[in-house]
Amino acid sequence: MGVLLGCIADDFTGATDLAGTLVREGMRTVQMIDIPSDSAPDVDAVVIALKSRTTPVGDAVAESLAALAWLREAGCRQFFFKYCSTFDSTDDGNIGPVGEALLEALGDDFTIACPAFPRNARTICKGYLFVGDVLLNESGMQDHPLTPMTDANLVRVLERQTKGGVGLVDYAAVRRGALATMEAFSELRQSGTRFAVVDALDDADLVTIGEACADMDLVTGGSGVAIGLPENFRRQGLLDSAEPADILPDIRGHAAVLAGSCSRATREQIAIMSRAHPALKFDPMELNGDPDVAARALDWARPHLSKGPVLIYASADPEEVQKAQEALGAELAGKLVEDAMAEIARGLVAGGVRRLIVAGGETSGAVVGGLGITGLRIGPEIDPGVPWTASLGETPLLLALKSGNFGAPDFFTKAFGQLP
Repeated sequence: MGVLLGCIADDFTGATDLAGTLVREGMRTVQMIDIPSDSAPDVDAVVIALKSRTTPVGDAVAESLAALAWLREAGCRQFFFKYCSTFDSTDDGNIGPVGEALLEALGDDFTIACPAFPRNARTICKGYLFVGDVLLNESGMQDHPLTPMTDANLVRVLERQTKGGVGLVDYAAVRRGALATMEAFSELRQSGTRFAVVDALDDADLVTIGEACADMDLVTGGSGVAIGLPENFRRQGLLDSAEPADILPDIRGHAAVLAGSCSRATREQIAIMSRAHPALKFDPMELNGDPDVAARALDWARPHLSKGPVLIYASADPEEVQKAQEALGAELAGKLVEDAMAEIARGLVAGGVRRLIVAGGETSGAVVGGLGITGLRIGPEIDPGVPWTASLGETPLLLALKSGNFGAPDFFTKAFGQLP
């Protein structure tokens, strides 16, 4: 029957988040690392993980269009552009420019923008994005080192990134059901609006929105809105949910956590894990001009691996991050950490690690690239938005690639506790 849903994600952990959502809703899903060179696998959905969230706009557009071309060749019936549930971007993009380019390539002129993820406390009301009980720009995201979010009004944010009009479909329309939501879409489309920011306060709203998007060529949003898409294929008789979609192989070996995210959630997870397990911290200032930091981290880890999971992290509070960026520049500081994490990951796997958690989108991308992983089979969810996965290839690994903001405070220890 071929692939039904083709997805483009702007970072690695976001791709895993989306793929996990689709698996939970009964779609057999594979996450591909960058644009595949082979033909499409025999699954219901493919998620192509790019590293385009913070790249220059032109590069992000070109990579996304190349991914779309591969997915179209695979025969996908609908397409999904996934970005973070905190709408990580700048006033220049990349969400708006990529969304517009995908629309134009598909010959369409309208889509939605809905990063809501209520299960992870991301909701949209009257176009304003909330994280828990506070506005986005009061949630800590205003201090993000690469994409500081200082405006919670998504209509305004998206207007600054796009050429077409941006409108709002508020919760009153969504609560009236899929038909009313479709009518609201139609009114905006007829007025020349290109994007509709859509309110969502709970998962029932996301299901309604997904149903209203059944006939759209392109849907854009966080992984939450994808929960309503699989049912559209079932209604058409295209999706068979008879067999479980989240079965992974039993992979045994040593365990480790690599954390590069500086989010509040990850810092709390690090604090909790380090109370019970060996932990080692390094920072970009150490890495600058010292090529042996990764080697020393591996020397430190080896004697601990047989006793349980180890934690190696570069996460720091905003003041430390700012000092490093001022001294080294934001781009170099990030690259030093990513390169070191990739080298450490290779050394850990060579030493028998087969169960690995990585925290942070950029860090996950660097680790997956450093290990030469080309694809992931998606398994059961650990916490909302974070599943276990199994790498494709000769040396299979169990991997959990966690967005920095995701996961309960005990995420690291809980994740390993779920494995046999």
